[in-house]
Amino acid sequence: MNNKLNKIAKDTNFFLKKFIKKQKKTNLIIPMQYGLFSGGKKIRSKILVDIGSLFDLDYHSLIIVGSAVECIHAYSLIHDDLPCMDNDTIRRGKPSTHIKFGESTAVLAGNSLLTMAFEILSYKGLNISEKIKIDLINKISESSGHLGVAGGQYLDLSYEHKKVSKKKIVEMEIKKTGKLFSFCCVAPLIMKKRSKKEMILFENIGANIGLLFQVADDLIDHKGSLLNAGKKTGKDKKKGKATLISLLGQENTIKYANKLISNINNNIKKYGKKSENLSKTLNYILNRNK
Repeated sequence: MNNKLNKIAKDTNFFLKKFIKKQKKTNLIIPMQYGLFSGGKKIRSKILVDIGSLFDLDYHSLIIVGSAVECIHAYSLIHDDLPCMDNDTIRRGKPSTHIKFGESTAVLAGNSLLTMAFEILSYKGLNISEKIKIDLINKISESSGHLGVAGGQYLDLSYEHKKVSKKKIVEMEIKKTGKLFSFCCVAPLIMKKRSKKEMILFENIGANIGLLFQVADDLIDHKGSLLNAGKKTGKDKKKGKATLISLLGQENTIKYANKLISNINNNIKKYGKKSENLSKTLNYILNRNK
């Protein structure tokens, strides 16, 4: 599992470094690279490759699409860490981007990574039709804005220190985390021009993977240490964050996560042996320590 994850991370970083190198140098390149190459595992790209392998898609094309996803993810983390958001000073064991470069630079670096994602999806080296590129850009835009990542972060902040129902917490976490995973799961089907019905199934699978990832992240914050997590832990409780752990407790949250894995595996088992990679990734997500 780690070997495959490391290979995807290495190949994704290689593409991104090459892509950035071809661009004109500006003062924002260094903070952009700092946020982008901060040691993340590239789990979203791994999910994208796992789903892509179900449909025999070209690995290099998947790496390019995954690189766009990683730009969106890096932008969201840079902005989430800002003092006006979650006010986190440490990310992956290093000072957050705004601590290293200042708040205004962090905002602009995040914005630049967001827009670079669209540049990557329209890149001439991505060997798919222009129509499919437009469909991918449309879907990733929807996943990143007020209907997805940004909207989820808004709800996350607005629910602090409030009594929030399980339904609302799940909806918030699907927006904040699940929508980008949904894109990773549906992008290969867009590239293969699969049916609308199948696309909806995989979007839902992605939403559940995002929920699983967020639950695992919340468990790390609940029981982990700074050394293992690479960021301060115990902050969710301190900030009165609305999480499934705060509502259900640790034991029931773990049961909920295992049920998510079971449901996803039931939905992908018809793809046979090819689905094993995704199943292993799901177990890795739940049992990781950072």
